[in-house]
Amino acid sequence: MELDTLSRAELLDLRNKVDAALETLETRRKGQARSAAEAIAKEHGFSLAELVAAEKVAKKKGQKNEPKYCNPANPTQTWTGRGRQPGWIRDAINAGTSLKTLEI
Repeated sequence: MELDTLSRAELLDLRNKVDAALETLETRRKGQARSAAEAIAKEHGFSLAELVAAEKVAKKKGQKNEPKYCNPANPTQTWTGRGRQPGWIRDAINAGTSLKTLEI
Protein backbone atom coordinates (compact mmCIF):
# COMPACT_ATOMS: atom_id res chain seq x y z
CA MET A 1 0.00 0.00 0.00
CA GLU A 2 1.41 3.38 -1.01
CA LEU A 3 0.59 5.80 1.79
CA ASP A 4 2.07 8.75 -0.09
CA THR A 5 -0.66 8.55 -2.73
CA LEU A 6 -3.58 8.66 -0.27
CA SER A 7 -5.46 11.83 0.58
CA ARG A 8 -5.76 13.20 4.11
CA ALA A 9 -9.32 11.85 4.43
CA GLU A 10 -8.22 8.40 3.25
CA LEU A 11 -5.29 8.41 5.69
CA LEU A 12 -7.56 9.41 8.59
CA ASP A 13 -10.04 6.69 7.63
CA LEU A 14 -7.19 4.18 7.46
CA ARG A 15 -5.94 5.29 10.89
CA ASN A 16 -9.43 4.85 12.37
CA LYS A 17 -9.66 1.36 10.89
CA VAL A 18 -6.22 0.46 12.25
CA ASP A 19 -7.17 1.76 15.73
CA ALA A 20 -10.38 -0.28 15.67
CA ALA A 21 -8.50 -3.38 14.51
CA LEU A 22 -5.96 -2.95 17.32
CA GLU A 23 -8.72 -2.67 19.94
CA THR A 24 -10.41 -5.78 18.55
CA LEU A 25 -7.10 -7.63 18.59
CA GLU A 26 -6.45 -6.60 22.20
CA THR A 27 -9.91 -7.70 23.29
CA ARG A 28 -9.54 -11.02 21.49
CA ARG A 29 -6.10 -11.66 23.00
CA LYS A 30 -7.38 -10.88 26.52
CA GLY A 31 -10.26 -13.30 25.97
CA GLN A 32 -7.84 -16.01 24.83
CA ALA A 33 -5.61 -15.41 27.85
CA ARG A 34 -8.60 -15.57 30.20
CA SER A 35 -9.77 -18.83 28.61
CA ALA A 36 -6.31 -20.34 28.95
CA ALA A 37 -6.07 -19.25 32.60
CA GLU A 38 -9.54 -20.65 33.35
CA ALA A 39 -8.57 -23.97 31.75
CA ILE A 40 -5.40 -24.22 33.85
CA ALA A 41 -7.29 -23.29 37.03
CA LYS A 42 -9.91 -25.93 36.21
CA GLU A 43 -7.15 -28.56 35.78
CA HIS A 44 -6.16 -27.88 39.37
CA GLY A 45 -9.73 -27.97 40.65
CA PHE A 46 -10.36 -24.25 41.01
CA SER A 47 -12.17 -21.53 39.16
CA LEU A 48 -10.26 -18.47 38.05
CA ALA A 49 -12.55 -16.29 40.17
CA GLU A 50 -11.62 -18.30 43.29
CA LEU A 51 -7.92 -17.85 42.64
CA VAL A 52 -8.19 -14.14 41.98
CA ALA A 53 -10.33 -13.59 45.10
CA ALA A 54 -7.92 -15.63 47.25
CA GLU A 55 -4.98 -13.57 45.97
CA LYS A 56 -6.71 -10.28 46.84
CA VAL A 57 -7.45 -11.48 50.38
CA ALA A 58 -3.87 -12.71 50.83
CA LYS A 59 -2.47 -9.36 49.71
CA LYS A 60 -4.64 -7.44 52.15
CA LYS A 61 -3.68 -9.69 55.05
CA GLY A 62 0.01 -9.47 54.19
CA GLN A 63 0.14 -5.70 54.07
CA LYS A 64 0.70 -5.20 57.79
CA ASN A 65 3.66 -3.07 58.71
CA GLU A 66 6.30 -4.15 61.15
CA PRO A 67 6.24 -2.40 64.53
CA LYS A 68 8.72 0.43 64.81
CA TYR A 69 8.23 1.43 68.46
CA CYS A 70 7.81 -0.55 71.66
CA ASN A 71 6.60 0.42 75.14
CA PRO A 72 9.52 -0.28 77.51
CA ALA A 73 7.09 -0.84 80.40
CA ASN A 74 5.02 -3.36 78.41
CA PRO A 75 6.84 -4.90 75.39
CA THR A 76 3.59 -6.31 74.02
CA GLN A 77 2.49 -2.76 73.19
CA THR A 78 3.95 -1.75 69.85
CA TRP A 79 3.28 0.87 67.20
CA THR A 80 4.22 0.96 63.53
CA GLY A 81 4.60 4.71 63.43
CA ARG A 82 1.56 5.02 61.19
CA GLY A 83 -1.83 6.32 62.09
CA ARG A 84 -2.87 7.72 65.43
CA GLN A 85 -0.31 7.58 68.23
CA PRO A 86 -1.21 5.19 71.05
CA GLY A 87 -1.70 6.64 74.52
CA TRP A 88 1.55 5.19 75.85
CA ILE A 89 3.48 7.02 73.10
CA ARG A 90 1.76 10.33 73.90
CA ASP A 91 2.36 9.82 77.62
CA ALA A 92 6.04 9.06 77.05
CA ILE A 93 6.51 12.14 74.83
CA ASN A 94 4.68 14.36 77.36
CA ALA A 95 6.97 12.98 80.07
CA GLY A 96 9.98 14.14 78.05
CA THR A 97 10.99 10.81 76.48
CA SER A 98 12.27 11.04 72.95
CA LEU A 99 10.47 9.03 70.31
CA LYS A 100 13.90 7.81 69.21
CA THR A 101 14.40 6.01 72.56
CA LEU A 102 11.20 4.01 72.00
CA GLU A 103 12.37 2.58 68.67
CA ILE A 104 12.77 -1.17 68.46
